[in-house]
Amino acid sequence: MSNYLVIVESPAKAKTIERYLGKKYKVKASMGHVIDLPKSQMGVDVENGFLPKYITIRGKGDILKELKKEAKKAKKVYLAADPDREGEAIAWHLAHALQVDEASECRVVFNEITKDAIKESFKNPRAIDHDLVDAQQARRILDRLVGYNISPLLWKKVKKGLSAGRVQSVAVKMIIDREKEIENFKPEEYWSIAAAFQREKDSFEGTFYGIDGKKQELKKEADVKAILEKVQDKKFTIKKVTKRERKRNPAKPFITSSLQQEAARKLNFKARKTMMIAQQLYEGIDLGKKSGGITGLITYMRTDSTRIAASAKEDAKKYIEDTYGKEYSATQQKKQNQQGAQDAHEAVRPTSVSNNPQSLKAILSRDQYRLYKLIYDRFLASQMAPAVMDTMTVQLENNGVEFRATGSKIKFKGFMKVYIEGNDGQKKDEEKFLPELEEGMVVDATEIIPKQHFTQPPPRYTEATLVGTMEKQGLGRPSTYAPTLDTIQRRGYVSMDNRRFVPTELGAIVIEILEKYFPEIIDVDFTVKMEGDLDSIEEGKTKWIRIIDDFYKDFHKRLDKAEEEMEKIEIKDEPAGIDCEKCGHGMVYKMGRYGKFLACSNFPDCRNTKPILKKIGVTCPKCKKGDVVERKSKKKRTFYGCDTYPDCDFVSWDKPIARACPVCESFLVEKKNKKQTQVKCTSCDYKEDTQT
Repeated sequence: MSNYLVIVESPAKAKTIERYLGKKYKVKASMGHVIDLPKSQMGVDVENGFLPKYITIRGKGDILKELKKEAKKAKKVYLAADPDREGEAIAWHLAHALQVDEASECRVVFNEITKDAIKESFKNPRAIDHDLVDAQQARRILDRLVGYNISPLLWKKVKKGLSAGRVQSVAVKMIIDREKEIENFKPEEYWSIAAAFQREKDSFEGTFYGIDGKKQELKKEADVKAILEKVQDKKFTIKKVTKRERKRNPAKPFITSSLQQEAARKLNFKARKTMMIAQQLYEGIDLGKKSGGITGLITYMRTDSTRIAASAKEDAKKYIEDTYGKEYSATQQKKQNQQGAQDAHEAVRPTSVSNNPQSLKAILSRDQYRLYKLIYDRFLASQMAPAVMDTMTVQLENNGVEFRATGSKIKFKGFMKVYIEGNDGQKKDEEKFLPELEEGMVVDATEIIPKQHFTQPPPRYTEATLVGTMEKQGLGRPSTYAPTLDTIQRRGYVSMDNRRFVPTELGAIVIEILEKYFPEIIDVDFTVKMEGDLDSIEEGKTKWIRIIDDFYKDFHKRLDKAEEEMEKIEIKDEPAGIDCEKCGHGMVYKMGRYGKFLACSNFPDCRNTKPILKKIGVTCPKCKKGDVVERKSKKKRTFYGCDTYPDCDFVSWDKPIARACPVCESFLVEKKNKKQTQVKCTSCDYKEDTQT
């Protein structure tokens, strides 16, 4: 019989840990929370100190019953949920349910699921940390007070099924504000002048800088003409050559937000997918008996700390020196955390540098391998020497008109041999050749090309840039980014267009109401302050009831005012101008959870509904009668089909274009990847030059 019972959240984690602990330990999974606030009611007694009403989650009764049975047989129970607020709350609820003394040394935490880390953590158990529990409880109650009070108001005054959350509402407001910036943006004209220079057999490029050593902007065509008129005979004298050595430091190892951002940039993963796969890598992968069996491959993935354990640094240093040479190992690293980081955990890193990605490629799934390689490479690069670049800046002059040319070449790759951080579509660092040039030399401008430009509006948020902005502003915490992005999409407040967030009309209506009656809920500064208050509860500096009470005093007044003053908003159905093919009544545009759709005006007698189809201006290549329209799959992936479906079953993942293949006359499509779009034939090998 097992002497000790260990309870974790997931079966995968249980399996990994049980292998390390041996026969005296039985490890069981609670499958996450077993006890929580009820879904059917608020579950918070506002009149009695915001006392939460906890119940066994529906469907978890049998799990809890089994855990109680095992706990009675065990000599001691250890609660080993994740090392964060949520994990501490799970442990606290289990302690109560299983009658475990929460003041006893029953809580075990570890940052990585490896043999050494697990054995060490069981040597140092501790009591339940009530400050962590209170911080989680405060967040949960705050979210209940907001969601379960505002949502019924929205149902009553606007539309059933609407809801409002705390951090989610701020995220939607940010997306709406960005959309307004784009709509109100007025492009401004500006110009640039590029030149191609020739020195004997060598050619290079430069751009206009200014006049008489002073930088000058070119705002209109007249400015350009004035500059070109000053240029005489297209011979430029090299006025100055500046050479210097520049060091570039590696990026810090991943924290939760930077992992989500980089996985979005480089792997096209949604935040939710990134965290799901990271959880699998953390909990353990079966590497086979020869490689140690089930092994946790990365450290805990919900963290805002870039700290690295001294032992991990030493292992990385030895691996780098053995693999790449001593010159590639960093001599010193001053890695400071961002302000406000809790530093309870390490950065996200591989648990062992000996588990290099290539050696695990056959074992891991494709997505597991790609994410693990990203984490591994980033960590290894963070412990490597800076890259060294030789840079050269050349100032060229003709009658006071100054052009500048810059070049660079990599002198020493350093960390760049392993990994280079993504950059949200900006130009990548690359070598740019400049010939050997000296002051006083004369070169010919073989071509001078003026170009007109217009300023561009700020881009819509991607998952990566939204997470990055939320992190910079202090909105949410590592565990909340992915659920927040997932929630605002599921509620239909935003949609995705070309991997960028677009607010829906429904989202705009809800935010407008919140802005008027509950401005603090969508105020960034207020939400950031609230996150700080939750941190102070975790640190034992503040009591959770005081934070909730301070919030609720004003919030309750606003609720009463909104209930009294808010007028019912009727979202009128807009005539679509077409008749229902089933009953002949007019079709109307209706507002649904995911935006507008077509429905029969004769509802409920006729329940005909249709999606609003976007035509792409191409005749169906199969039936030659219908129009090709844009559709969405169940997983929200865009595909293309004939609008006469089901009469015509034409379908294509790639976008058809309104031209036939010049070789075989089949239809052409645009094939897209992250970097380029290419036109290809669907039947033969014909393809056209790529468009970047």
